[in-house]
Amino acid sequence: MSEPITLRPIGPPPRPQPPAVTLTIDGRHVTVPAGSTILAACQASGIAIPTLCFLETLKPVNVCRLCVVEVEGARVLAPSCSRAVEAGMVVKTRSPRVVLARRVVLELLASSVDLSTAPGLAELLSEYECRPERFGAAAATVAQPVKIDNDLYVRDYSKCVLCYKCVEACGPDHQNTFAIAVAGRGFGAGIATEFDAPLPDSACVYCGNCIAVCPTGALMASREFDLRRSGEWEPSRQTTTDTICPYCGVGCTLTLHVQDGEIVKATSPLDNSITAGNLCIKGRFGWSFVSPPARSTGAE
Repeated sequence: MSEPITLRPIGPPPRPQPPAVTLTIDGRHVTVPAGSTILAACQASGIAIPTLCFLETLKPVNVCRLCVVEVEGARVLAPSCSRAVEAGMVVKTRSPRVVLARRVVLELLASSVDLSTAPGLAELLSEYECRPERFGAAAATVAQPVKIDNDLYVRDYSKCVLCYKCVEACGPDHQNTFAIAVAGRGFGAGIATEFDAPLPDSACVYCGNCIAVCPTGALMASREFDLRRSGEWEPSRQTTTDTICPYCGVGCTLTLHVQDGEIVKATSPLDNSITAGNLCIKGRFGWSFVSPPARSTGAE
């Protein structure tokens, strides 16, 4: 007599759930899965932590020090974006020491970098009562001419806060092109191509994924740069529409930003499972054919 057939479910085995960890944040007991960062625990509890170099699609690099928090018993402030929670940990996110650290970071940035196109930083400067003017008119700056050496995007390193996001996006986290890196030391450090070559002579493939993660507008598509320079960039007049890139079968989601009937920018949602906010050169820049220049009728 044959053995009865036993049906077994197919598919990947269920992943074991990580154990829960309970800690205290600003006097509140918070329980999150083990391995979570302090920043994730704060977000899950509705506690706002300012960030600059952090992005959920990139590995933390701990360079901006804006998200620091105070961990009871620790000698130094901890970057909440990368420090994992521990059972019994006691965290303070707005202690006088934390507020002072964030204020100094913001003041140093505002005294040396053009933050005029950095979303949200003006509000943070006000919230933390920053006075960057206290460093005086002779404070060192990173001001320099805008680099315009191609038709697709510009590099204005007067607005660069050295958050490393573009380097990570160009490198191991997304594109794996490694066209840019941090060059120099100390205040002279900056983002550069190999041997500071112009972009057309570098390894850049013009995917524009560095633009997508730049938090200050230091890297900006040429069309947006031109509209801002002429005073015509008006986000309040822009609408967005999600569509699928028509160029290949991958099916990347495009978010088209339209102003006055013209596509002025293309992005992709960070939470899209296909793109994670990334695009190729065609998706990022190849939509100008939708709004071709008016043809001459010969009647002019």
